[in-house]
This record gives sequence, C-alpha cells and structure tokens, in this order.
Amino acid sequence: MLPERNPGALPSARRRSALLAALSLGACALPQQPGDDKVFKPPVFPPPPEEPRFYWERTIRSSGDVVPDDTGDLRRLITGEGTRGEALSKPYAVAVYRGRIFISDTVARFVRVFDVPAGKVQRIGDDEGAGQLIKPIGLDVDANGWLYVADIGNKAVMVYDADRAFVRKIGSDKLFSRLSSVTVDPSGSRIFAVDIGGVSSEQHMVRVFDGKSGEHLKDIGKRGSGPGEFNLPRDAAIGNDGRLYVVDGGNFRVVVFDKNGRYLHSFGSVGKGYGQFARPKEIAADRDGNVYVVDTAFGNFQIFNPDGELLLFVGDRSERDAPAKYMLPSGIAVDEDGRVYVVDQWFRKLEVYRPASVKAGSGFLARGTPAVVR
Repeated sequence: MLPERNPGALPSARRRSALLAALSLGACALPQQPGDDKVFKPPVFPPPPEEPRFYWERTIRSSGDVVPDDTGDLRRLITGEGTRGEALSKPYAVAVYRGRIFISDTVARFVRVFDVPAGKVQRIGDDEGAGQLIKPIGLDVDANGWLYVADIGNKAVMVYDADRAFVRKIGSDKLFSRLSSVTVDPSGSRIFAVDIGGVSSEQHMVRVFDGKSGEHLKDIGKRGSGPGEFNLPRDAAIGNDGRLYVVDGGNFRVVVFDKNGRYLHSFGSVGKGYGQFARPKEIAADRDGNVYVVDTAFGNFQIFNPDGELLLFVGDRSERDAPAKYMLPSGIAVDEDGRVYVVDQWFRKLEVYRPASVKAGSGFLARGTPAVVR
C-alpha cells in the first residue's frame, strides 16, 4: 500500500542521477543471489537509505516451487539441486485470487494455476471441448474467483468459474481483430476486452461486454493519437471509482476513462526519464487506486498514483537472471494484500514482491488460507 504522495517513495535528489541511469540502461549492480557464499539479502525498493516500500519475496519457475516436497528437501540440501516440477514454458500474464495464482502460458496453451495456500498445481483450458484454449494471453479474475482469459487464438474471452469449469465464450473473429487482454469489474458484470488492432486494422479499441449475457454493449476509443484515442492498446485495469486505465502502447502513455467510458486524461510519454515509457505492456491497480505499469524495454515496473504521478520504479533490465532482474517482463498483477506479481517471458519466471506494510509469511500466500470463499 502506497501513500498518494510519499516523499520516501522516490529516491532523494543526491541519488536520482545514478538511479535514472539504472532506469534507462539497466546498469545497477546485480544483487546477491540465493546459493552464493555470502548471505543472500532480498532486494528492497527503494534501496537504502530510503524507507523500504517493497521487498522481493520469492520466485516461481515451476510446480516444484509451489507443491511441498518434503522427501526431497534433504537431497536438495546435500546436492544443492533446485526444486523439481513442471516448468513454465512461455508465461505471459498473471492474475491472483486469494493466494491462487493464474499464469497464461502461450506455448503450453493453457493457464497454470498455482494454488499456494493449498500447495496444489492445476490447469485450465487444456481439455478438449468448448473450453479448450488455443493461445491464452491476457488474464483477469473477479471477486468470486471466476477467471477471464483473452485467447488470441479463439478470438474470444473464455470464462471459467471458481471450480475451473468452463462457463461461456464471449466474442468472435467478427468482433476482434487481435484480442490482447481482458479486465473485469469486481462483480463480473462488465468485461473490457482490448483489441490491439495492428498496422492494417482500425480496430484499436476496448470492447465492453455484459458479463452475464456476453452481449456486446459498446466500444471505447478508436485509432489515433488524440484524447481518448489509441495506437496499439495493450492492456487495461480498473482502479478507484471504476476508472479504466488503458496502456496505449504506440502512443507511449496510459489513457484514463471514468466508469462510463468517458475520457478523463492521460499520462506518460516516450522517453527514458521518470514516468516515461519505452515499451509499456501490462497494467494493474491496487485497492488504493495506485497504478502499476510493466515496461519491457526498461525491464521494470513503475508505480503511479491514481492521477498519474510517479511514486516508485522496481526492477532492472539484465541479461543475467536474478531477483528483480528482467529481460522480457510482460504480465503484472496486484493481490488483495498488496503483493505485486511480475512475469518475465525470457527467464520464464514469476516474481512476487511484498509491500513493507505486510509481514513476511502472512496474508493469502500463507499455507492453509482458503483460496475460494462462496
């Protein structure tokens, strides 16, 4: 949880030049990694002497990082080998519900479910039939634990209930040119599907559907660079007061609409400075309305308040895999506790950050916490 304008969130003036270089070029020194001779210290953001806001907490690469394997703990202690299990193939997006982590995998062609509290791993969309996924990318989940999958192969939003059962298919090739992502309001009554369009398409817009009937209600935006227009929109998220935040990738900005789809304002521009974008991809919002934007070129995510003022950036671009180091970050989500989840396609990993206001080992990621409440 971040204050709307906290002086400790951004680095002090005496350190800004060095950190700006890190934002632009990914030039920060690598953190100590687990398994090295020295004691591993999890990365903290912002770094000392600033007040900590987020701690790197864990990395998930496979089912072995979620499912308990007590019989193998001694062997790994002796041999130094990592956890085993089914690894992520090419993860793209992430959504989280009460400790249940959903990750779309575009190569495996299904959604992986890491139920951390229960210590279980499941799949969604890998069975033949109406609910089979072809190329799942964007994800979101509503307040009842229902999952919404933007399937670029089906050219539709696929909906699954809290028990992973397929419910309905929304959209078709007549409605979507190049479906890229989906977001849903907490009640599941409105679904916002982002059509990225393309060079030869004019369908650069957000299509709005009734979450219960699947009826197409209206469209938000059109191709262009003016107020409320898009050029290659990538993702959307719902923030405070139902505000809709849309990543406008080709215009290097975030466009903001009210709950009725009326344009409010935008923030961001192309560049290498604070609050600017190079290749913005996915977006998320926390319960306070703060907005989190992943930038693939920077190898980090930036955090803004609801009005678009930069609060903090987390992570660095690097060719060497390590905690808080990214080569091709894509997906981002924020859970009910304020934990932040980031997917990196290149390193095939999911990383979790814990806000300083949440104690380690607490919240919905704790073992034994019910994942679904009906």
